[in-house]
This record gives sequence, structure tokens and C-alpha cells, in this order.
Amino acid sequence: MQWRRFVSLPILAVLLLMIIVFYGTVFIFLDDWVGFQSSAGLTNVVIFSTLASFTLFSFLVSVFTDPGAVPSGYFPDIESSDGSDQESRESEALTKRCDKCSAYKPPRAHHCRVCRRCVLKMDHHCTWINNCVGQRNYKAFFLLVFYGTISSLYSTVIIVGCGVQKDWESFGTTRLKTFYITSAVMISLLSLTLGTLLGWHIYLLIHNMTTIEYYEGTRKVWLAKKSGQIYKHPYDVGAYRNVTMILGPHVLKWLWPSASSHVKDGTSFPTVRDSL
Repeated sequence: MQWRRFVSLPILAVLLLMIIVFYGTVFIFLDDWVGFQSSAGLTNVVIFSTLASFTLFSFLVSVFTDPGAVPSGYFPDIESSDGSDQESRESEALTKRCDKCSAYKPPRAHHCRVCRRCVLKMDHHCTWINNCVGQRNYKAFFLLVFYGTISSLYSTVIIVGCGVQKDWESFGTTRLKTFYITSAVMISLLSLTLGTLLGWHIYLLIHNMTTIEYYEGTRKVWLAKKSGQIYKHPYDVGAYRNVTMILGPHVLKWLWPSASSHVKDGTSFPTVRDSL
């Protein structure tokens, strides 16, 4: 059933882009610059192939990993303070009920109109992986952007370096110059796009925030400021702890996309109030 996710033009486009970038970088520009027979050439082939492999692996994990579904029969755990009665508890529970799914949803869960279900700790629905980014596959998605950015930057250096050292007076036809310039511009734009996306998700990661929560929080910040108060994201429990909740407690496993045994069930999360 999961293999049906690959029947998607955006996914095929991503795979095709990976193939084109890898082939062009290694077999055209790198070979033309230093060649495969030299130690420098072989070293660069190994490094770039490793980065490309991790990018592809992260992509596959992002596609095939379910982002997290709300457990069947879930009911929100509402703390009863000051002797509140059952009626007030039910009233609060209604605010955590999804009308489309006709079921209760945990904190940070949202309904995806594309997937037609509620997703645990939903960040967004990504067309390029034909899947939601949520509780169980956010780490893989983050590493996909991370490895993709490094790979594209590495490719940019190789393409630009090859172009700078090339003897254009002897071999520089107009068509070849156009090809080099176009390739350099395209890979630079890809690097800029992925780099910007990586910077955005590093910010979210450090603050333990999803994209949805960021945009919801902008209004809460405005309302708090208007009333003379300061709004703090309730799930921001400190940069290091925020990072370990996503990437894992073991630093050596941070860069491995499928190392997700630390991921919880996604129905409850530590908050700033818990640490007080």
C-alpha cells in the first residue's frame, strides 16, 4: 500500500532531479576538473556519493514512514483543577475534537485535508514526498533537507571550480559556456532554496515548534503584547532538550534518518509548566 505513494509526479521529479545532479556533478564536472584517476577525484567521488546516498535514504524514509495517526478511541486527558465538574471537562474536550474525523485529537495534532485524517504533531503536508510531515517522520524530513543542502552546496563548489579552471580560450565554445553558466545558476538556486528551508527548520527545531504552531503563535504573540503580557511557546523546554526530542538522545544517531526509537506516541508532550 505504501508503494502507491511513489505513483506521484512530484516524487518522480525529485528522484529525477537527484539523478541529474549526481550524474552531472560526478561524471561531467568532477571528471572534467580532476578526473577519477587522481586521489583528489576519487576522494570527491566518495564524499559526494555518500552525501547523495544519505539524501536519497532520508527521502525514502520520509516517504514511507507514517507521520503518526491518532490512536483509536483516544480521549484527551483534561486535568480537573479547582473541583471543576464533568460539564466543564466535556466543554474543554470539545475544543480538542476534530469535526471531520468525528474524534478527539491530542495536543499539536491537526487534520490534513490531503490525507483526510488527523496527523500527530503535524508540521505540514509536503507534496514532494507525497506525505504529511509529522511526529514519526519529522526527523527524516529534517535530515532530507540537511543532506540535500550540503549535497547541493558541494555540487555548486565542484561546478564553479570546474568552470574557473577550464581553458576557455582553447575549448570554450558558446554552447559549452552556456551549459556551464546554466548549470551553475540552477544548482546555486537549488542550494539557496534548500539552505533557506534548512535555516527555517533549524529555527523550528531549536524552539520545538511546528510550522503550523509558528503561524498560530504569531497571533498569540500579538494578543499577549496587546494585553501587556509576554507569550512563550508552551513546548519550548530549552534548545538542547528540544533538539534531543527530535534527533534523539544519542548524538551519534542524530544524522541517521531511521534512528527513531526515541520518538514517543505523540499524544502528550512536556511543557514549560512541567519544568517549573
